[in-house]
Amino acid sequence: MLKLIIGNKAYSSWSLRGWLACKQSGLPFEEVVVPLYDADWDKRRQGDEFAPSSGKVPILWDGDIVVWDSLAIVEFLDDRTGGEKFWPHGDAARAMARSMAAEMHSGFAALRSKHGMNIRNVYPPSRPDNDVLAELERLMELWAQARARFGGDGEFLFGDFGAADIMFAPVCTRIATYSLPIARFAGPYVTAVLNHPFLQDWIAAAQEEDWVIEKFEQPAAA
Repeated sequence: MLKLIIGNKAYSSWSLRGWLACKQSGLPFEEVVVPLYDADWDKRRQGDEFAPSSGKVPILWDGDIVVWDSLAIVEFLDDRTGGEKFWPHGDAARAMARSMAAEMHSGFAALRSKHGMNIRNVYPPSRPDNDVLAELERLMELWAQARARFGGDGEFLFGDFGAADIMFAPVCTRIATYSLPIARFAGPYVTAVLNHPFLQDWIAAAQEEDWVIEKFEQPAAA
């Protein structure tokens, strides 16, 4: 059976992506949650199970096969499930979805650093910094293109829930946590992602965690 090692569900955005990928695959998997930054964290991440990723989560084991990095996990599980569960059909749609997923994976540094994921809190609205506003504008451009060209009658970026939505899911939680300004058309999409049964299961589990990391329990960083 697959074994996925993840961090705190309240805070770990990369873990969320890896976990959503496993859920989307439909394959059975063992979930191992390790609390980030607790007293045993440095020692734990030096163990053999973490060695391939240098202590980072998520990390997925399939017997003696190991995959780390959330986008690599998506692609690995896409291969394992016959290429039918993650990417949209059609060359143009798949090309756009893969490009958007990769851009999310490598970019949006200001949004990531200044608005860390914290599923358990909702902060009052405040004006984001200009670099965050620029990244939100780029997000709106990407989402609008996907919805207009390939969304069809579905609720998600390419109609059905898939890899692109998995990669943007932590952004949707940040939009809710920090009351970030988004275009009107994007509201129903964010709601659809947050109401997806997989997200609802993750959010419920995050609420039950009793681990608190103070540096992530603050409003947006200046």
